[in-house]
Amino acid sequence: MNIVSFGGGTNSTAMIIGMYLHKIPIDLILFADTGGEQPHTYEFMETFNEWLVKHGIPKIISVEYHDKDGNRLTLEQECINSGTLPSIAYGFKRCSLKHKIGTQEKFCNNYQPCKEVWASGQRVHKYIGYDAGETRRIQHAAPIDEADKKYEKHYPLYEWGWTREECVHVIERAGLPRPGKSSCFFCPSMKKKEIQALWENYPDLFERAIALEHGSAETNVNVKGPGRNWSWESYYNEFMANKEFEEAQLTFGQLFPDSPGGCICGAPCGCYDGSGGGGGMDCNILQGD
Repeated sequence: MNIVSFGGGTNSTAMIIGMYLHKIPIDLILFADTGGEQPHTYEFMETFNEWLVKHGIPKIISVEYHDKDGNRLTLEQECINSGTLPSIAYGFKRCSLKHKIGTQEKFCNNYQPCKEVWASGQRVHKYIGYDAGETRRIQHAAPIDEADKKYEKHYPLYEWGWTREECVHVIERAGLPRPGKSSCFFCPSMKKKEIQALWENYPDLFERAIALEHGSAETNVNVKGPGRNWSWESYYNEFMANKEFEEAQLTFGQLFPDSPGGCICGAPCGCYDGSGGGGGMDCNILQGD
């Protein structure tokens, strides 16, 4: 029984393609949906599912977290209910354990083919997309993997020596678009350029992220926002203020559009005649007077 943990990004996509190329059978592909993935991830999954079906591979199954009453609970709603940010903002990884790993584990615990493998005394094979540059992650996981009685973990990208760059090439050679980075739209691990892309491409999602920041203000003791020691809103305001300042600056050409450009200061004052002989008046503008 071969299971793939699909994260929605470059590595796991390339791993699935590589398994197809290496003729490694895939029985189940799971994607843990927190409910807060960015639109490009959901869009890519639709495209990738078409590729999977075309190549005889099972479609991706999305699994979700449900509360004790059986109602779906997204990570965003959980943060709203508790008045907090995702736990990674506070230095923990509970959100990933609960909404990512936990949901897949629960699905497998109730999935009959997995139950039959375990009943026979064997382990389910789980494939994870750590690439050739992630030696430390694999070494860190080794003791846990060895002690795991339910799953035998495999890291094919690492075994094949595929770097992140090679993963991109594999995806492109398969005729697929790049997946883009997979993360919640309010993830504290996002970089500033990714936050900027969020408000530019998905302003509604950025507003929801800011709403989470506001909602957690009372409980935030050691952090100022998803950026930990800075808030997303303050970064946005500062960025926009700087942008407005830069746009307000006029060049000499804009100030004096009719100037022939003979003056070194850019103004049509005729203080410099270009002869180098000291003709004309002194330019006080250059002296700051």
